[in-house]
Amino acid sequence: MYIKFIFSTLKYIKMRTHSIVRKTKETEIKIDIKIDGTGKSEINTGIGFLDHMIDQLSKHSLIDIKVKAVGDLHIDYHHTTEDSALALGEAFNIALGDRKGIRRFGQALSAMDETLTRVVIDCSNRPYLIWKVVFSTPKVGEMDTELFKEWFQAFAQTAGITLHVENLYGDNSHHIVESCFKGLARALREGIEIDSKRIGQIPSTKGTLGGSL
Repeated sequence: MYIKFIFSTLKYIKMRTHSIVRKTKETEIKIDIKIDGTGKSEINTGIGFLDHMIDQLSKHSLIDIKVKAVGDLHIDYHHTTEDSALALGEAFNIALGDRKGIRRFGQALSAMDETLTRVVIDCSNRPYLIWKVVFSTPKVGEMDTELFKEWFQAFAQTAGITLHVENLYGDNSHHIVESCFKGLARALREGIEIDSKRIGQIPSTKGTLGGSL
């Protein structure tokens, strides 16, 4: 029975990869993604703290991620932050394919020292973000904390996920945002896992994802 599950799963796993290049007058982003990976990452956005967060996303979701971004950082970090998330979400969405057999839902409570954050996702192909996160400082290092909402909004939009992020408590802005990324990683790991009880089935009563439930 276990061997049958492995062979049934392989035809979905081997397809869950994608590469994409997103180019505008403001940024050029190259993404390589392997959903059924081991958490390997090569991240270079030109923004050190953002690299650190995407590295956490890869490590704790077990999704292999490569990001190479060249952007107009001489202006500010906004375009590169948002565009990297748009490109990563699009690559994720395409790699996930028709979403047959996935568990679809995922959730995580993510703690970091004094901070606790709750992240819940639905890989529904219905993009939506609820963001209940307040930072104690305007910046983490040189990065504006307001940009993290932009990153999560952009990722949810192109990844086709309903995403709820709520910081329950915490004081340190670094800890707060890192708990958000780690929580997203753990929730994704759960939501995109192949469910052995519904191999090849769309996880919806309507037989498709997107639009109304």
